[in-house]
Amino acid sequence: MQRILSSRLKAHTGQTVTVAGWIHRRRLLKSVAFLILRDAEGLAQIVVDDPQARAELEQLTEESVVEVTATVTANEQAPGGIELVDPAVRLLAKAAEIPFELHRPVLTATLPTQLDHAALALRHPVRRAALKVAAAATAGFRTALSEQRFVEIQTPKIVASATESGANVFQLDYFGRPGYLAQSSQFYKQIMVGVFERVFEVGPVFRAEPSDTARHLAQYTSLDAEMGFVADHRDVMAALTRTLSVMMATITARAGAPTPKVPSEIPAVHFAEALRIAGADPGEPDLAPADERAIGEWALKEHGSEFVYVTGYPMRKRPFYTHPDPVDPTYSNGFDLLFRGLEIVTGGQRLHLYDDYVKAIQAMGEPLEAYEGYLDAFRYGMPPHGGWAIGLERLVARLLGVANVREVTAFPRDLHRIKP
Repeated sequence: MQRILSSRLKAHTGQTVTVAGWIHRRRLLKSVAFLILRDAEGLAQIVVDDPQARAELEQLTEESVVEVTATVTANEQAPGGIELVDPAVRLLAKAAEIPFELHRPVLTATLPTQLDHAALALRHPVRRAALKVAAAATAGFRTALSEQRFVEIQTPKIVASATESGANVFQLDYFGRPGYLAQSSQFYKQIMVGVFERVFEVGPVFRAEPSDTARHLAQYTSLDAEMGFVADHRDVMAALTRTLSVMMATITARAGAPTPKVPSEIPAVHFAEALRIAGADPGEPDLAPADERAIGEWALKEHGSEFVYVTGYPMRKRPFYTHPDPVDPTYSNGFDLLFRGLEIVTGGQRLHLYDDYVKAIQAMGEPLEAYEGYLDAFRYGMPPHGGWAIGLERLVARLLGVANVREVTAFPRDLHRIKP
């Protein structure tokens, strides 16, 4: 008999069907027992009133895997309005005693305990739902960019030099010579603009930052995009805004999570004005977390938007490939996108002329040889271009109102954790 998923049982009312999944909970009452079965689509309630079947159920542990053949009947009090009766239960795999319960609405185990027992904790509906939101966000990202003529690419995660953003890199032994885990796909996606004009990638990035905070990971998922033939960073922001709108709609459609409205034009504030709004020192080179929160509150109050762009960050705080503001070169054509007071996207217009790159790299005191493959893209002609990178885990955590990105990451890697 073909297996039926829990979400589709109602269409089979009155029929005998086979379901299979994990024992989410057993409720052993005096006259009857209930087996709550969990599968990929949800929960199903199975009524066990036969004495022998009940005795067998009492020997099983929660999280054991079973196959059940039973008759579907209507019951408004049961999950989904139906339950299964007269079951024949077949054990597929018996589980050991579990260290914490999964049937309660919220996991009571501490976050470190959950992370230590990830194989079990991730089965909880709340943890599963967060991962489903991440999957929907990624699907929406791909859909939105494909609709805008972007081509998906895959770039190396092992690179020859730590050239993009300083010393916070993981070094490894690459066949007897040093190699590094890539901090981003930035150089490669810029090169590929010369091939496809518009490109994107979904992939891991690695940051060896000794930051032990609720918003930092040593490995996270980056949703990157780069586009050619732009006038300036505002074209990039417009494409990102369209992308976010599709992502939010996809999250609601596929994961059932409520999402905020993305304005057709997200409000934007220049960095200097952002400092004033936040009440920060006008000489500050960057925004502190408290500043980001203040700007998020301002955007919601003044514009009714949970999203806000901060543009024109000082050049001294942006990477060397960032295009300066033509009006005031001390500022950049770079931006961050804040969502509910947290930076989730960094982007901007890039330099595109070979001579400008030579000057920028020499100004850092770096040898041009270390950038040779990257510089080739500009030596052979590149259009004005720009792009962005979205931190997936930060986006999902903020969307779900979760304080720690580890709660929405299946197997987080940070300053202290490298397993499971």
